[in-house]
Amino acid sequence: MPYLDYGEDKFEEKHSKFTGRLWRVETADEAVARVKQMRETYWDATHNCWAYLIRDGSLMRYSDDGEPQGTAGMPILDVLRHEGMTNCVCVVTRYFGGILLGTGGLVRAYTKGAQLAVAAAGVQRMSLYSVLLLACPYHLYEIVARLLPAYDCAVKQTDYGADVTLTCTIPAGGETALNTALAEATAGTVYAEVIETKFMGRRTK
Repeated sequence: MPYLDYGEDKFEEKHSKFTGRLWRVETADEAVARVKQMRETYWDATHNCWAYLIRDGSLMRYSDDGEPQGTAGMPILDVLRHEGMTNCVCVVTRYFGGILLGTGGLVRAYTKGAQLAVAAAGVQRMSLYSVLLLACPYHLYEIVARLLPAYDCAVKQTDYGADVTLTCTIPAGGETALNTALAEATAGTVYAEVIETKFMGRRTK
């Protein structure tokens, strides 16, 4: 499941200026509100074309906003679907530059606008992670700290008390191999306890 942040980027094609913008939304109402915001903010634009996907594509809408049918909204939607996105809305704003782009040129331009917005937002793939708690004696801390990265285990919090207590995350299922390595490296002294599992995102773009 992809997760994303806000993204914005722009380019010029035969004097027409295009700006793609992408947001994460949870409902169709939020998506419509973003579209409305763009129409009001860029009221002088020639077109504000858009598409959104909600709930893994079970709800989707798009608009050419006055461009020839099929040349804007659908290409934007196709980019979102191709990227496997959900719960997002993309608006590509165009200021006409006086030169007609033709049907194919429009499709390419709106596709590019959406792609640039996606790239600017950055995509994170949501995966299941285990949250671990490790209580580590001070004299073993450096050994444990050096071992964790090899198992894609990231330290999120360090607390210093009677022992050093580490709160870490690791891809779910990886804790078994990590505990085997910890047992070997610390003579069975340090053990990673799973306190919860949850979906988390990591940026891929």
